[in-house]
Amino acid sequence: MFLAGSRFIFFLAFLIGALVMGATLYLEYGPGLKPCSLCQVQRLFLLGFCLVNLLAFVHGPRRFGLWCYSIASTLLALGGAASALRQVRLQVLTPEQLMFCQPELTCVWRNMSPGEIFSMIYRGSEDCTHIHWTIFDLSVPELSLLAFIGLLVLSIFQITRSMHAGKLRRGCDVT
Repeated sequence: MFLAGSRFIFFLAFLIGALVMGATLYLEYGPGLKPCSLCQVQRLFLLGFCLVNLLAFVHGPRRFGLWCYSIASTLLALGGAASALRQVRLQVLTPEQLMFCQPELTCVWRNMSPGEIFSMIYRGSEDCTHIHWTIFDLSVPELSLLAFIGLLVLSIFQITRSMHAGKLRRGCDVT
C-alpha cells in the first residue's frame, strides 16, 4: 500500500512539473517571450525534477530508493526556487542598484571556471529584470517561484511520509 501511494505522488509531481514546463514552452513559442539566463536555469531544474520523478514512478523504489529520489527531487525543486527567487529580487531592485556588464557567452565558456560561470548566471543580466508578461498581477518569475514552492512541498511531503512509514514498520517489528 505504501509503495503504491509513493508511486502516485512521484507521478503527480512529474505531471505537475510537466504542466509547468508546458506552460513555459507555450510562453516562449506562443506569445514569443524570450527566456533569460535565469529562466533557462529554472527550466533545467524543472527538467531535472521531472526526470527524477518520472524515474521514481517507473522504478517504484523501496525505502532507500524512495529516500534517494525524494532528496534529489527536493534539491532540484529547491534550486529552481532559489533561481526564481533571485530573478524576483532582481525585478524589484531599482535601476541604480543593478550593475550589468557581462561578456558574451562564447568568451564565458572559454575563459571562466565553472564556479565563475555559476556566479555570473546567478548575478543575472539586464534581460532578467524586465517584466514582459503578467497574469493576476504576477510576473513569470513569481509564478515560477510559486510553482517551485508547490513542487518543494510535494517533495518534502514524500520525505516525511517515508520517515513516518519507516517508524511504523520499526514499531511493528519490535512488538
